[in-house]
Amino acid sequence: MYNELLNKLGFSDKSVKIYLALLQLGPSSVRKLAEFCELNRGTTYDTLKWLQEKGVVTFYQKQTKQYFVAENPEKLLYLAKNQETELKEAQERISRAIPELQALYNKGGERPVARYYEKDELNLILEDILASCEEDEEKTYRIYSAEGVKEYLYGNFPTFSDVRITKGIRVRVISLGGEGELRGLDERKCLKAIGDPLLTSPYKWEGNLNNTYIIIYPGKTAYISLNAKKEPIGVVVENDGVFETQKIIFDNLWNRL
Repeated sequence: MYNELLNKLGFSDKSVKIYLALLQLGPSSVRKLAEFCELNRGTTYDTLKWLQEKGVVTFYQKQTKQYFVAENPEKLLYLAKNQETELKEAQERISRAIPELQALYNKGGERPVARYYEKDELNLILEDILASCEEDEEKTYRIYSAEGVKEYLYGNFPTFSDVRITKGIRVRVISLGGEGELRGLDERKCLKAIGDPLLTSPYKWEGNLNNTYIIIYPGKTAYISLNAKKEPIGVVVENDGVFETQKIIFDNLWNRL
């Protein structure tokens, strides 16, 4: 009952056990506490030292023995208020430090950062696309569309296209072998497969590319593919250099299709 409450004040399970034992037993020696709590003396003494530092336990000397005693439980309320004050001060200091920390984080943009997403997290990629494009002047992202993956990508965010259109975000799609449908503020071109009887473009691909869906959006490139179990997984590479390179390749291919 009390463990969870005291844990929130920083007590370990052992310190809870010893503190409650002191409340129950009254003044006790290290030996008596160690036996009662079934702990070794070294651990008991170190825990008592921590409890003294927190102000909830004190000691006195009687003849040649040292006895420990719990302070009035009202000290716990003081401990909680003191912890609350420290947290507020830490929050204020962190708030003041955010600009400097953000500057360090932005410098990290020189190194690619990869984030991984499981099947049930793919909607987070879509939400990031909307947020990133909304802040970008061009408000456009680019896609290499793979039909084998598309059905999984939008499963947890079926209204994505409607939200995109509402926000005025445009998309260009190069479809790998499939036509697809237009929803609004989108353009689509098709990259035909070798052997396609309707092939009219000199640009074609061979092999199974339908397992990779690539999204190029401000500062990031997302790759969604199927693993060996045919389950979709996503990887987002956050790096301006990678983004610009992918954007140039896409736009050059787009202009030639």
